[in-house]
Parts: sequence; structure tokens; C-alpha cells
Amino acid sequence: MEDQPRRVKYVLILGALSAFGPLSIDMYLPAFPTIAGDLQAGPSQVQLSLTACTVGLALGQLVAGPLSDTFGRRRPLLIGLVVFTLASLLCAVAPSAYALAGLRLVQGLGGAAGIVIARAVVRDLYSGVAMARFFSLLMLVNGLAPILAPLIGGQMLRVTSWRGVFLVLGVIGVVLLVATAFGVRETLPGESRRPGSLGSTLRTFGSLLGDRAFVGYSLSAALAFAAMFAYISGSSFVLQDVYGMSPQLFSLVFGVNSLGIVLFGQLNGRLVARVDPSRLLAIGLGVNAVGGVAVALSAAFGLGLPGLLPALFLVASSIGVVFPNATTLALSGHAETAGSASALLGVMQFLAGGLAAPLVGSAGTGTALPMGVVMGALSLSAVVVYLVLTRGARFEARSGDRAGERTTQR
Repeated sequence: MEDQPRRVKYVLILGALSAFGPLSIDMYLPAFPTIAGDLQAGPSQVQLSLTACTVGLALGQLVAGPLSDTFGRRRPLLIGLVVFTLASLLCAVAPSAYALAGLRLVQGLGGAAGIVIARAVVRDLYSGVAMARFFSLLMLVNGLAPILAPLIGGQMLRVTSWRGVFLVLGVIGVVLLVATAFGVRETLPGESRRPGSLGSTLRTFGSLLGDRAFVGYSLSAALAFAAMFAYISGSSFVLQDVYGMSPQLFSLVFGVNSLGIVLFGQLNGRLVARVDPSRLLAIGLGVNAVGGVAVALSAAFGLGLPGLLPALFLVASSIGVVFPNATTLALSGHAETAGSASALLGVMQFLAGGLAAPLVGSAGTGTALPMGVVMGALSLSAVVVYLVLTRGARFEARSGDRAGERTTQR
């Protein structure tokens, strides 16, 4: 990327692609109670659609990541965008909660290509501190998605049903398909691609899972993400049903927390040149744990919204520091298998998040305590995993950072 306009273009497009998770998840959150009534389903059945999408986002990365190491980045990415768009449109006509869950699984499978390949493209182009800075820039775009998605969803419920939300997701898919087709060049040249067989893919995954530092960085980030995901899946019911918020006020609160992700992400981008990414990751995980425990204590002692909302803000905002540094540290030693490494990183995050969602709903939604307990346990586990598995790991800060510049000019 030899000029600023091209750099900005890549930040916008790759940021939007990596935002498929929050776009797919957050936009319909304010409609959970409405969906339950319309489809005559309980809260756990509605949350199943959230879990299904999350599982799809996880499993799809296992397919798209290795495929992008074999066939290049563009082809699997464009196919995934087509699948996401079609599934989003079909979700708009889902006749039941279980049909919606099935379609959401397919939607997640398609959206996963955008998430995993966007990270792989960044790894193709950058290394060292420059990679951490670029991932922080992506948080600016990525962080806007959870701000705008629930706000748009909440406002759309004023003029249309929840089905209209999925129509908008379909339109977003079309826009990103066109932008990617004309705006993203191939960043993995033919000579750098790996043989595409099941055996080689499994060997690559086995090697990555045998890397203690990689697992430590990936799993700690996944557990922190799961703590936030417990908030995502439970807050709609807790804040609206328990504390009486309207869908619009809930969307505003959700947007403020998401703004924290953006602000913390940009602060991380300024600090990463002076502070080791592993130290910044430790700080981010610590903030996440403080917030998670505070949510549990607020619910247990009945502190209400004055105690709950600041704690939720800490959990959400910490992701702006955790994700850029965990991603940089996890991918830094795996340039030749960036797609597969990115896939495992994403799988851990979304599977952990998908498992957290039903835990919150299964204990009932009449109190914030189940959500708080799950969040506190997950955020503390993230700190423990980081301390145990990454001890002694070193980050190579050298280089810079335009490792793939020549491929973008092809």
C-alpha cells in the first residue's frame, strides 16, 4: 500500500469485513422480545438464533481460512459474501424460531469469510508494530458496527418489523460484495500459497494448537470476548425487561459501550509503539476482569443501573485493547499460515461466545445475576489463561511493515 488513499480504502473495506460479527449479531438485538412474541418462542429459543450465527461465524472460518491459504484471498472472500447476502434475505422470511436459527447458521458461515480473510490480508501486508497499529485502525471501523447496528435496529423497529432488519443486512452484504470485488486486490501471490489437502490443513492446525503462546493469546482473547458476548446476549432482556428500558434507550446504551471499544482501540494504537503489545494485552484483560466481576457484584447486591452500566462499559471497552494486541501476538509468528492461524483465532472467539449465550438465558432473564456470574467467571478465566500459557513468550517488534506491499501493486 504505497499511498495514503489506498491505505484508507483498505482500512474501510477490511474494517467493514471484520465487522461482520457485530453486524450480524447486534443489529437485531433490540428486537429479541418482539421476535419471541412474533414467532411464539421463548427467550432461549430466540437466543438459539444468536448461538447459531455465532457457531456459523466460527466454523466458517475453519473453512475459509485454509482455503485462502491455498487459493488466495479474493476467491473465498467473494463466495462468502454471496452466501451471507442470500442467507440474510432468507432470514427476513423465516417462519419459525428454528428456521431462523438454521438460516442464521448459514449467514454466519458466509460472514466468517470476511472476518478471517480480513485478518489474513493484514498479516500479508504488515508485521511487527505496524501490524498492531493497523489492527487498532480496524477497531475504529469495526467498533462503529456495534454502535450503529443496534441503533439502526432500534430505530428500524419504529417503522418496520424485525424482518426489515435482515433485509438491511442483505443490502449491506451487496454493498460489501461490490466494494471488495473492485477495491481489494489479491495479497497472497501464487508462490506463497500452500497445498490444499485435508491432511495438510489438519497438520497446520495441529502445529498451531501445539504452539503454547499462540493458544494462550488466542484463548485469553476468546474468553474476554465470551464475557462481552454474555453481555450482548443477556443485556437486551436484562436492560429492557428487568430495568424497563425502551428498545431505543437500550440501543443508545449499547452504542455508548461500543464507542468505548473505538476509543480504547485508538488509545491502543497510540501506545503500541512505546509499550509492548503483551503488556497492553495484560492491561486490557485486567480491565475486562474488573468489569466482569463488577457486573456480578452489582447484580448480587442490587446496585441497579448506577452499578451495572459502568461495569458493562469496562467489559466492552477493554475489547478495543484486547483484540488488536492478541491478534498481533497470535499471528506474528505465522506469516506462511496466516489464513489458518486467523481461522483458529476466530474459531476460539466465536465458539466461546456461542457457548456463553445460552448459559445466560438458561438461568432465566428475571434478574441480572446469571449474566453477571457468567461474565465474571469468563473474564477471570481469561486472565488466568494468559498468565499460565504465555509466560516467557516474546514479541518480535522489528520490521515493518510493508511486507506485502508488492502484492497489492500486482
